[in-house]
Amino acid sequence: MTEHHGYTPQKDALARRMKRIEGQVRGIGKMIDDDKYCIDILTQISAATAALHAVSINLLEEHIAHCVVDAAATGDDEAARKKVEEASAAISRLIKS
Repeated sequence: MTEHHGYTPQKDALARRMKRIEGQVRGIGKMIDDDKYCIDILTQISAATAALHAVSINLLEEHIAHCVVDAAATGDDEAARKKVEEASAAISRLIKS
């Protein structure tokens, strides 16, 4: 049996979003190759970073709504605590990025 994650219903949309971000990053590489203006490149890097953050927030929300809530519903305090710690660590990493 395949394990399903909170984002599974959105998997196709997330994959499409990541493909668009991948295209943005390739475009930034081309801008560098083409010696484009520094500020224009930085603007595109900022846009790509914002797009990645949006995907991250979406995944984090799904993790909390699905994985954390499901673990808490089992009544297994240790499993629930572990899922909360995972979410907290992910939030910490996102804040630092």
